[in-house]
Amino acid sequence: MGVIHKSYPEQDCVLGIWEIQEDIDALYNLVQLDEEEIAHLESFHNDRRKIEWLSVRALINDMTGKNSKIIYNGSHKPYLHDWSYNISISHSVNLTSILLSRQRKVGIDLEYMSHDIEKIRHKFINEQEYITSHPLLVRYHLYIHWCAKEALYKICDKQDINFRINLTIAPFEPEENGEIKSTVTNKYGTEQYTLRYFRLGNYVIVWCIK
Repeated sequence: MGVIHKSYPEQDCVLGIWEIQEDIDALYNLVQLDEEEIAHLESFHNDRRKIEWLSVRALINDMTGKNSKIIYNGSHKPYLHDWSYNISISHSVNLTSILLSRQRKVGIDLEYMSHDIEKIRHKFINEQEYITSHPLLVRYHLYIHWCAKEALYKICDKQDINFRINLTIAPFEPEENGEIKSTVTNKYGTEQYTLRYFRLGNYVIVWCIK
């Protein structure tokens, strides 16, 4: 299928979403890999993992308009090899998403609402946070919180973050799209963040720009 969404949420920021309908060969033909990348691709034993990995490369090339190599640091945080953009990546089931910016830090999370997330709400929801009691919206509301905290985790470089203890989402009512206020408190201090979210079918997408 290819790119199904491309938007510019703020100046210098691009958000792209790729719907995966291609097989490995089709995606492979869309990218140019060096020997190191080919070896990394071949190290995956699962074809689904190969398809996800290739879709990320196809999407970033489309968004940057060039062949872009992605590298990872010790915390598995992605960067472009030429440092031309800050980048955040997420994929779930058949969608791959990327948020990038030349100047600003970014974080994005994408989730397909397939699990009974209410069973683990105690692991990431704290007593200051509000979850609707509406039976048709509880799962969606919880997924927005989860995605928001994943995006914050990424923008904070995955350091010293416990989802329930260090991340707090201000109360809000779930809509098809909206804005969220949040607070991150850890050993580095306290920071306020604004996140945005939207629903795409049974997927939730949340992103943050610093």
